[in-house]
Amino acid sequence: MLTFLQTPKCDNVMISVGLPVYNGDQYLEQTLESFLAQTWEKFELIISDNGSTDETEKICRAFLRQDERIQYYRSATNKGAAWNFNHVFQLARGEYFKWAAHDDLVAPTFLERCRDVLEEHPSVILAYPRTAIIDESSEFVQNFDVHLHLGCDRPSERFQHYLNSYYHPQQCHPVFGLTRSGELAKTSLIGNYVSSDRVLLGELALRGKFYEIPEHLFFRRLHPKSSVRAYPEFRDRVIWFDPAKRGKLQMVRWIFLREYLDAIRRVPMSKREKSRCNLLMGQWILRNIQGLGKDALKGILWPILRPVVAKKIKAPET
Repeated sequence: MLTFLQTPKCDNVMISVGLPVYNGDQYLEQTLESFLAQTWEKFELIISDNGSTDETEKICRAFLRQDERIQYYRSATNKGAAWNFNHVFQLARGEYFKWAAHDDLVAPTFLERCRDVLEEHPSVILAYPRTAIIDESSEFVQNFDVHLHLGCDRPSERFQHYLNSYYHPQQCHPVFGLTRSGELAKTSLIGNYVSSDRVLLGELALRGKFYEIPEHLFFRRLHPKSSVRAYPEFRDRVIWFDPAKRGKLQMVRWIFLREYLDAIRRVPMSKREKSRCNLLMGQWILRNIQGLGKDALKGILWPILRPVVAKKIKAPET
């Protein structure tokens, strides 16, 4: 069951910000304040509370009374991060959309700078600024530049750049940029498997150009309770994405392969471009052959491994 609370919606919404949260009371106020301080004011802020048990609901209700741009939805149960991320997008009305994490911060010009890029460059579907890492006290730690500026006209060239950039695991900070809602709606969104945001970015790279704004306007907070640190074990992160996957086999590299190939089939491209993208996936298979083999072996041994895995699983936060 979902509970929906809101003040009257603002008019002329151009941008929708979707903020999924579960037990985020420690940093939620700071995050909301950073969005309400944006220089671009024509946006709606959609909060989806995944059954929080801390002070999250109280904080959201207080902000509801302060600003008509905020909408608040609350689920009675925790349905997992994948559901929550997709839920806020499905509720969005804006031409442009941004996901927000409850513990990150944005500079006052974040939305305005990203919006300007999308308005000026119709071929760009994702605009994002550079990232600065902050700690639990909001102190600067280091810059974390992804350099995923994909300006090539050919989808295969953008896809190749993307696959090469993410050959070594990196944090997918561009997923927190500003995207054209219409293009994002054509994708598979956030899948209910580990690191599905990487596959989503890969599909977006096939659909259009990425623009990296050379300013550090996004502040990613790393702290002991952040999902990456709180759930370093693969089996726990599986449940973080989708509690229904508890104790079930998930061969994530094979899922990556399937989803990338499905994206290539979905995206409108010439036959030549599709062939080039499929060849790139052949190279991807060679790069990941060891991991694919391990996943296949895990699948064969799953009847033996499953009881062991079930004993080690803990409940995640989303």
